[in-house]
Amino acid sequence: MTDWLGMIPTPKTPRPELREQVLARAVRRLPPLQRRVWGLAAAAMLVIAVGGGGSWWARGTITRLRAERDTLAAQLAALRDTLGFVHGPTTRVMWVPVTTGGRVGAVTIFADSATRRWLVRCEGMAPNDPDETYQIWFITEAGARPAALMTMAADEPTVMTMGLAIPADAERVVGAAMSIEPRSGSPQPRGPMVFRVRI
Repeated sequence: MTDWLGMIPTPKTPRPELREQVLARAVRRLPPLQRRVWGLAAAAMLVIAVGGGGSWWARGTITRLRAERDTLAAQLAALRDTLGFVHGPTTRVMWVPVTTGGRVGAVTIFADSATRRWLVRCEGMAPNDPDETYQIWFITEAGARPAALMTMAADEPTVMTMGLAIPADAERVVGAAMSIEPRSGSPQPRGPMVFRVRI
Protein backbone atom coordinates (compact mmCIF):
# COMPACT_ATOMS: atom_id res chain seq x y z
CA MET A 1 0.00 0.00 0.00
CA THR A 2 2.98 2.32 0.36
CA ASP A 3 3.50 2.41 -3.38
CA TRP A 4 -0.04 3.42 -4.30
CA LEU A 5 1.22 6.38 -6.27
CA GLY A 6 4.03 4.42 -7.93
CA MET A 7 6.66 6.66 -6.34
CA ILE A 8 8.96 3.97 -4.90
CA PRO A 9 11.74 3.11 -7.37
CA THR A 10 12.00 -0.51 -8.50
CA PRO A 11 14.78 -2.42 -6.71
CA LYS A 12 17.95 -3.14 -8.66
CA THR A 13 20.17 -6.20 -8.36
CA PRO A 14 23.62 -5.22 -7.08
CA ARG A 15 26.68 -5.96 -9.17
CA PRO A 16 28.19 -9.42 -8.46
CA GLU A 17 31.52 -8.04 -7.28
CA LEU A 18 29.78 -5.82 -4.68
CA ARG A 19 29.12 -8.82 -2.39
CA GLU A 20 32.82 -9.79 -2.33
CA GLN A 21 33.83 -6.17 -1.66
CA VAL A 22 31.43 -5.87 1.27
CA LEU A 23 32.59 -9.19 2.81
CA ALA A 24 36.26 -8.28 2.33
CA ARG A 25 35.69 -4.89 4.00
CA ALA A 26 33.90 -6.56 6.89
CA VAL A 27 36.72 -9.07 7.39
CA ARG A 28 39.34 -6.25 7.28
CA ARG A 29 37.49 -4.48 10.08
CA LEU A 30 37.66 -7.59 12.28
CA PRO A 31 40.43 -7.78 14.85
CA PRO A 32 43.35 -10.06 13.82
CA LEU A 33 42.26 -12.82 16.23
CA GLN A 34 38.77 -12.97 14.76
CA ARG A 35 40.22 -12.96 11.26
CA ARG A 36 42.31 -16.00 12.19
CA VAL A 37 39.25 -17.70 13.67
CA TRP A 38 37.29 -17.02 10.47
CA GLY A 39 40.18 -18.39 8.40
CA LEU A 40 40.43 -21.50 10.55
CA ALA A 41 36.64 -21.97 10.40
CA ALA A 42 36.71 -21.71 6.60
CA ALA A 43 39.61 -24.20 6.43
CA ALA A 44 37.78 -26.58 8.79
CA MET A 45 34.65 -26.38 6.66
CA LEU A 46 36.72 -27.19 3.58
CA VAL A 47 38.33 -30.18 5.32
CA ILE A 48 34.91 -31.42 6.49
CA ALA A 49 33.45 -31.06 2.99
CA VAL A 50 36.37 -32.88 1.36
CA GLY A 51 36.41 -35.56 4.07
CA GLY A 52 32.65 -36.07 3.82
CA GLY A 53 32.82 -36.40 0.06
CA GLY A 54 35.75 -38.79 0.35
CA SER A 55 34.02 -40.97 2.92
CA TRP A 56 30.83 -41.05 0.81
CA TRP A 57 32.88 -42.16 -2.22
CA ALA A 58 34.77 -44.74 -0.12
CA ARG A 59 31.56 -46.16 1.34
CA GLY A 60 30.02 -46.51 -2.12
CA THR A 61 33.17 -48.11 -3.52
CA ILE A 62 33.43 -50.57 -0.61
CA THR A 63 29.77 -51.55 -0.98
CA ARG A 64 30.19 -52.11 -4.72
CA LEU A 65 33.40 -54.13 -4.25
CA ARG A 66 31.77 -56.29 -1.55
CA ALA A 67 28.87 -57.07 -3.89
CA GLU A 68 31.32 -57.98 -6.69
CA ARG A 69 33.34 -60.15 -4.28
CA ASP A 70 30.20 -61.99 -3.11
CA THR A 71 29.13 -62.60 -6.72
CA LEU A 72 32.59 -63.93 -7.65
CA ALA A 73 32.68 -66.14 -4.54
CA ALA A 74 29.29 -67.63 -5.43
CA GLN A 75 30.40 -68.25 -9.02
CA LEU A 76 33.64 -69.87 -7.83
CA ALA A 77 31.73 -72.11 -5.41
CA ALA A 78 29.36 -73.14 -8.21
CA LEU A 79 32.29 -73.90 -10.54
CA ARG A 80 34.04 -75.96 -7.85
CA ASP A 81 30.82 -77.85 -7.21
CA THR A 82 30.35 -78.50 -10.93
CA LEU A 83 33.96 -79.59 -11.40
CA GLY A 84 33.75 -81.94 -8.42
CA PHE A 85 30.44 -83.23 -9.70
CA VAL A 86 31.69 -83.87 -13.25
CA HIS A 87 34.89 -85.62 -12.08
CA GLY A 88 33.27 -87.47 -9.15
CA PRO A 89 33.82 -91.24 -8.85
CA THR A 90 30.06 -91.93 -8.87
CA THR A 91 29.31 -89.77 -11.93
CA ARG A 92 28.40 -91.45 -15.20
CA VAL A 93 28.55 -89.57 -18.50
CA MET A 94 26.14 -90.14 -21.36
CA TRP A 95 26.60 -88.38 -24.70
CA VAL A 96 23.62 -88.60 -27.01
CA PRO A 97 23.73 -87.28 -30.61
CA VAL A 98 20.38 -85.77 -31.64
CA THR A 99 18.84 -84.30 -34.77
CA THR A 100 16.20 -81.57 -34.36
CA GLY A 101 14.71 -79.49 -37.15
CA GLY A 102 17.40 -80.70 -39.56
CA ARG A 103 20.21 -79.71 -37.19
CA VAL A 104 22.70 -82.10 -35.68
CA GLY A 105 23.32 -81.48 -32.00
CA ALA A 106 24.09 -83.37 -28.82
CA VAL A 107 22.90 -83.83 -25.27
CA THR A 108 25.45 -84.67 -22.58
CA ILE A 109 24.19 -85.98 -19.23
CA PHE A 110 26.40 -86.21 -16.14
CA ALA A 111 24.51 -88.41 -13.64
CA ASP A 112 25.80 -88.77 -10.07
CA SER A 113 24.27 -91.84 -8.45
CA ALA A 114 25.44 -90.87 -4.94
CA THR A 115 23.93 -87.39 -4.78
CA ARG A 116 21.09 -88.16 -7.25
CA ARG A 117 21.96 -85.05 -9.23
CA TRP A 118 22.24 -84.61 -12.97
CA LEU A 119 23.90 -81.98 -15.08
CA VAL A 120 22.39 -81.78 -18.57
CA ARG A 121 24.05 -79.88 -21.43
CA CYS A 122 22.32 -79.36 -24.77
CA GLU A 123 24.06 -77.91 -27.81
CA GLY A 124 23.33 -77.32 -31.47
CA MET A 125 19.61 -77.97 -31.17
CA ALA A 126 16.95 -76.28 -33.30
CA PRO A 127 14.89 -73.54 -31.66
CA ASN A 128 11.42 -74.47 -30.45
CA ASP A 129 8.24 -73.23 -32.06
CA PRO A 130 6.52 -70.54 -29.96
CA ASP A 131 4.11 -73.06 -28.40
CA GLU A 132 6.64 -75.88 -27.84
CA THR A 133 9.57 -76.78 -25.58
CA TYR A 134 12.04 -79.62 -25.09
CA GLN A 135 11.15 -81.64 -21.99
CA ILE A 136 13.65 -83.92 -20.23
CA TRP A 137 12.43 -87.08 -18.48
CA PHE A 138 13.81 -89.35 -15.78
CA ILE A 139 13.03 -92.89 -16.91
CA THR A 140 12.32 -94.92 -13.75
CA GLU A 141 11.25 -98.52 -13.23
CA ALA A 142 7.68 -97.22 -12.88
CA GLY A 143 7.75 -95.03 -16.00
CA ALA A 144 8.73 -91.51 -17.08
CA ARG A 145 8.86 -88.66 -14.58
CA PRO A 146 9.19 -84.99 -15.61
CA ALA A 147 12.69 -83.61 -14.99
CA ALA A 148 12.91 -80.18 -16.65
CA LEU A 149 11.86 -77.94 -19.51
CA MET A 150 14.62 -76.63 -21.76
CA THR A 151 13.23 -74.06 -24.18
CA MET A 152 15.53 -73.11 -27.04
CA ALA A 153 14.42 -69.71 -28.29
CA ALA A 154 17.45 -68.45 -30.23
CA ASP A 155 17.77 -69.23 -33.95
CA GLU A 156 21.53 -69.68 -33.74
CA PRO A 157 23.02 -72.85 -32.20
CA THR A 158 22.42 -72.67 -28.46
CA VAL A 159 24.27 -74.23 -25.54
CA MET A 160 22.18 -74.67 -22.42
CA THR A 161 23.26 -76.30 -19.17
CA MET A 162 20.90 -77.21 -16.35
CA GLY A 163 21.32 -78.92 -12.99
CA LEU A 164 18.60 -81.38 -11.97
CA ALA A 165 17.86 -83.25 -8.77
CA ILE A 166 16.09 -86.60 -8.87
CA PRO A 167 13.06 -86.38 -6.56
CA ALA A 168 13.51 -88.24 -3.27
CA ASP A 169 10.32 -90.25 -3.85
CA ALA A 170 11.35 -91.37 -7.35
CA GLU A 171 11.99 -95.02 -8.04
CA ARG A 172 15.40 -96.11 -9.31
CA VAL A 173 16.28 -94.11 -12.42
CA VAL A 174 17.22 -96.40 -15.31
CA GLY A 175 17.38 -93.93 -18.20
CA ALA A 176 16.72 -90.50 -19.63
CA ALA A 177 14.62 -89.13 -22.46
CA MET A 178 13.75 -85.88 -24.19
CA SER A 179 10.59 -85.08 -26.11
CA ILE A 180 8.97 -82.05 -27.71
CA GLU A 181 5.97 -80.99 -25.61
CA PRO A 182 3.65 -77.98 -25.23
CA ARG A 183 5.40 -74.88 -23.85
CA SER A 184 3.99 -75.43 -20.33
CA GLY A 185 5.22 -79.05 -20.25
CA SER A 186 3.40 -82.36 -19.97
CA PRO A 187 2.92 -84.88 -17.13
CA GLN A 188 3.83 -87.76 -19.51
CA PRO A 189 5.73 -87.85 -22.83
CA ARG A 190 3.21 -87.29 -25.61
CA GLY A 191 5.12 -85.41 -28.29
CA PRO A 192 7.85 -86.50 -30.71
CA MET A 193 10.73 -88.24 -28.92
CA VAL A 194 14.14 -86.59 -29.45
CA PHE A 195 16.05 -89.38 -27.66
CA ARG A 196 15.63 -92.14 -25.09
CA VAL A 197 18.64 -93.88 -23.49
CA ARG A 198 19.26 -96.33 -20.67
CA ILE A 199 21.92 -95.66 -18.05
